[in-house]
Amino acid sequence: MKTLLKNLFINNWPRKSLSIILAVIIWFVIDQSLTTTKTINNIPVKVKNIIPGKTIDGIQSNGFLRQCVNLTLTGNKRVLDGLSSNDIFVVFDASGHEEEWIATISRKNLRFNTLDVNVYQGISRVSQQNFMIKLTNLVTEKILIVITRPVGKAPKGYKFIDVWPYRLYVAVSGPEDVVKHLKTRGLKLTFNLNDITASQLDDLRATSTRKYSDVVRFLVPNPWKQISLPLLSSTPIEINDPDAKYLCIDFLQSEMIKLDTSVPTSLYFPANRSLSTDPSKVALVPNHLVENRNGINVIAHPLYVNGVSPLFLDLVKDMLEIVIIVSDKGGGDLAWSIQFINPRALEERYVRIMTSNTADDAFPDLQPQVRDEVLRNRFRNFTNRFQLYKSENERLEIYPKLRGNFIYIDEYRDDKSP
Repeated sequence: MKTLLKNLFINNWPRKSLSIILAVIIWFVIDQSLTTTKTINNIPVKVKNIIPGKTIDGIQSNGFLRQCVNLTLTGNKRVLDGLSSNDIFVVFDASGHEEEWIATISRKNLRFNTLDVNVYQGISRVSQQNFMIKLTNLVTEKILIVITRPVGKAPKGYKFIDVWPYRLYVAVSGPEDVVKHLKTRGLKLTFNLNDITASQLDDLRATSTRKYSDVVRFLVPNPWKQISLPLLSSTPIEINDPDAKYLCIDFLQSEMIKLDTSVPTSLYFPANRSLSTDPSKVALVPNHLVENRNGINVIAHPLYVNGVSPLFLDLVKDMLEIVIIVSDKGGGDLAWSIQFINPRALEERYVRIMTSNTADDAFPDLQPQVRDEVLRNRFRNFTNRFQLYKSENERLEIYPKLRGNFIYIDEYRDDKSP
């Protein structure tokens, strides 16, 4: 065994060492001289030195286009084997061009995301390929953004009231055709109520310094004030409207409020509908649900209200009634609705009360006319969502019927009567 090892490694060791060294050198020279051809797909394209007032459809803020190219490269095998579309990009110089031109991709257009000079030297040829570049006018326009009703559910214990402002604008710059199309179509921005937690609204209620805390106002965070425009930018664009700082979502604490006054009930006779009987002889019959108090019919059952603020309810509670619309049509079944008496005066009073709070901690610099508009919209929102309840879980439902000269009100339809 020793003799075998001696003959293998010791005997004639200078010649054997020289052979190994020569073999390594030959291998290295051959490896460096091997050439191959490789196609790399989706190589980014960048255009620089675009003249002022011009742009390219699909160009990003960093100068790269949305469009990529596929290139066939010839060069050193070791270099090409290590290249991918993440390591290489194509650069065109737009100096002197004002409209469109056909650019030819050659070796001089290649750039690499590495400082290794050998990478560039390892590529000997690029298969000739033409690339169309079209310059267009660069324009800037204000695009309308409509703030739509949010999706999702309000946090537990709260109800969504409104989002404001309803409209904003974003100033964008880009290719004329793209920007003009966006201006014609407009944009929409929709928030998700699931992104707001009950603890956030609880903290807002606890820290509010407003004298009349009518709603819980959630100021939309700046990261939400962005719009996605893939045709103009690879990243969302910030809404640069000055009014964006007021963007908010209003909530109301979801609680049932007991109505401490009785709701009158009256009859309404449409002037354009004739009755078979004299309207002066039609009377509402008191029962367990309707009680006549001093000549005024009122709902005798205790009632609750949900969907409005305590301040709003305190303002309108003595100025509302249930109106029964009397008509021969419908087989005796009558429609009814909740009406507010002198709603314009109530609205004015609501606005005066709310604007008397000069320490509005949310929008201290809001213009008076804008604040007035916000409050009026909120008042009308409350009137539209106003509902009466018999209990915390049961809405007030009545079923008036006209039988002869008498109107009877029941809590059930005929087919549900006990």
